[in-house]
Amino acid sequence: MQIQVGIVGAGPAGLMLSHLLHQRGVESVVLDTRTREEIEGTIRAGVLEQSSVDLMVETGVGERVKRTGMVHHGIELRFGGRGHRIDFADLTGGRGVTIYPQHEVLKDLIAQRLADGGDIRFGVSDVRVEGITGDHPKIRFTQDGAEQELDCALVAGCDGSRTTTRFLIPAPNPRQDHFRQYPFAWFGILAEAPPSSEELIYAHHRNGFALISTRSATVQRHYLQVDPNDTVEDWSDDRIWSELHARVAGAEIKEGPIFSKSVLHFRSFVCEPMQHGRLFLAGDAAHTVPPTGAKGMNLAIADVHVLSRAMAEFFAGSDRTALDAYTATALPRIWRAQHFSWWMTSMLHRMPEATGFDLHRQLAELDTVTRSRAGRTLLAENYVGTPFD
Repeated sequence: MQIQVGIVGAGPAGLMLSHLLHQRGVESVVLDTRTREEIEGTIRAGVLEQSSVDLMVETGVGERVKRTGMVHHGIELRFGGRGHRIDFADLTGGRGVTIYPQHEVLKDLIAQRLADGGDIRFGVSDVRVEGITGDHPKIRFTQDGAEQELDCALVAGCDGSRTTTRFLIPAPNPRQDHFRQYPFAWFGILAEAPPSSEELIYAHHRNGFALISTRSATVQRHYLQVDPNDTVEDWSDDRIWSELHARVAGAEIKEGPIFSKSVLHFRSFVCEPMQHGRLFLAGDAAHTVPPTGAKGMNLAIADVHVLSRAMAEFFAGSDRTALDAYTATALPRIWRAQHFSWWMTSMLHRMPEATGFDLHRQLAELDTVTRSRAGRTLLAENYVGTPFD
């Protein structure tokens, strides 16, 4: 089968890329080893930047996010027993973020691609990308027991942090992998309870970081910084609620039955370049960020916003200028997001080797940021995200 773009991975990057390419008259096939039910049923948190929501609305997949997403115009930084609101609307000219889980974004994209006659191959196996330095790279895979082959003009590696496509770019030349592993983890819970706060609370405490988040009017998502070796069995419900109350001192935390527990490890990572021959990486295949800055899904959407236009220009006139500039165009935004995510993480988390000096320095930094309009603006502008164009 001949196709213009073969896309490996049906996550936010792959599905949004396929959607945007369709709108520009470019045909694609999306492959994923997971079933549709697995993709739509894997529960993921999600904070959408203003530009991500705007793009979804503009391209016809924003009806549900506008109807059911929870728009937030601020967050609270809590330290020293006091809360300090960062007013996004005031500091960014009315911009905000929308709480809308990633798996719901995937449901919207899958439904639209299928309604548009898009080709998504769920549950395939043994996916192999070959010939990316030639004019006609191929993707071989097995579906329903039979080996299939796509003859592509271009290939997009959108297969997430467990990517195989990234390793098709030779290392260490030209591929350079930049990463930082963090010496802690997040313990996440889902609880049946009403919201504890109208907006997210990011709490700094000598025991460690805590995040009070939300999923819906009846289900809440909270996180605690823990030792990376901790397991679900180490944390009883009573211990979880006790520690949440302690770390968010002075704020009311509404308790309820906990029905999900998980331990999340994370790191900062960037692959340079994000392309080689006719292979182009997007989303977590190219970069990952700690979740403190709420940037992961938004970076994936920003990547394919750039990539879809470059691919469309290529197919419109065989002009590779924008394609060749893809990495250089996408990386500045990625590194700004890396810095913001690292900054938020280092400012709010207690490092294992931290001394009294480190603790007081963090409190001073938080005080500086929240006391100054310039500091609050810097945080707000990065949190809501800059426009794509």
